[in-house]
Amino acid sequence: MSAPQEHQRSKLFEPLAIANGKITLKHRIVHAPMTRNRGVPLSPISTPDQPNRIWYPGDLIVEYYRQRATDGGLIVSEGIPPSLESNGMPGVPGLFTPEQAAGWKRVVDAVHEKGGYIYAQLWHAGRATIPQMTGFPAVSASATVWDSPTECYSHPPVGATEQVPYSAHPPIELTVEHIHRTIEDYCKAARAAIEAGFDGVELHGGNGYLPEQFLSSNVNKRTDEYGGSPEKRCRFTLELMDALARTVGEENLAIRLSPFGLFNQARGDQRMETWTHLSKELKRAHPNLSYVSFIEPRYEQIFSTAEKDSFLRSWGLLDVDLTSFREIFGSTPFFSAGGWDQKNSWGVLESGRYDALLYGRYFTSNPDLVERLKTGIPFVPYERSRFYGPFEDNKICYIDYPRAAGQTIDVQA
Repeated sequence: MSAPQEHQRSKLFEPLAIANGKITLKHRIVHAPMTRNRGVPLSPISTPDQPNRIWYPGDLIVEYYRQRATDGGLIVSEGIPPSLESNGMPGVPGLFTPEQAAGWKRVVDAVHEKGGYIYAQLWHAGRATIPQMTGFPAVSASATVWDSPTECYSHPPVGATEQVPYSAHPPIELTVEHIHRTIEDYCKAARAAIEAGFDGVELHGGNGYLPEQFLSSNVNKRTDEYGGSPEKRCRFTLELMDALARTVGEENLAIRLSPFGLFNQARGDQRMETWTHLSKELKRAHPNLSYVSFIEPRYEQIFSTAEKDSFLRSWGLLDVDLTSFREIFGSTPFFSAGGWDQKNSWGVLESGRYDALLYGRYFTSNPDLVERLKTGIPFVPYERSRFYGPFEDNKICYIDYPRAAGQTIDVQA
């Protein structure tokens, strides 16, 4: 049997029920959530005194998702800020204004027209932002200063040419009342997502953003009910998931976690204790979650495999994998993200380790990634320098990648 024939018979192309049986995917190749910063500014004139801080999905974003939608396939949206305070980067469309809701409805409609499904990932940057971006002080579990004086925010503020160190703008500690307001912001956005037609909502609980800032002992220095032990550090995320489940229904709710991640200065200890407790409580409280999505232990945003291994070794977790979490969640569909490609995807689902695989970077340059996996046609390499906008011409390396058949995608959008 030729390799392409073997690939076509892979479990990747078998149906999978999610959303407690409400949705049956026709394949298990999932478009991962990826920030691309291609939103349209609500205020076209942006000055240092009055910078634009709100973006909405325009024609380019609609076209991007349309190109990557497949019949019966699942897309998880880029991280969507539920409030102005939560936005981590320029060009990111949130979901807290009527213009944003209307733009996301167009995206959802485009995906549905192709027979696909799409979940809205809700993303709160927490301390991984600066006041020049949001107009508010950065917030976090604690007022913990960024521990690297040279690590800078991704984009220079409007009118500036130099990047700003995170450490120059320490976050404020969320009061309990502010925590409750933040949870309500998430719920309002989740409600708006369902009203716009999204098939479900995924909480971004990883990559060093707000939920993980509560989970991380090096960031969360609280001594109240939200900090001081693995169990207490889980409280914010568990309360947030409870509120979201009440808002949209637990069968329409998912979560993404990165128990071994280092991104955004997540350097906490007690990894297994913390994420094991979190997982057990999630499964107990919400046995019918749509799915759970985990990032592979050895995959890292910014460090090499060797560097990541040195961290894992220091925690006594060099050989760790996701097996224990898979066992905790049992029948809940279990997704894995982090480094899957045309060589290492085969036989993984057959082993029972996971129920679906997420692909990110290669989806940027391969709108027909599902078909390429099935037929063995090589992936087009991605262009890392064009991952994160905004750019003068946002469509380049965004909606202009050719399909395998040699047909160029319409870039008139």
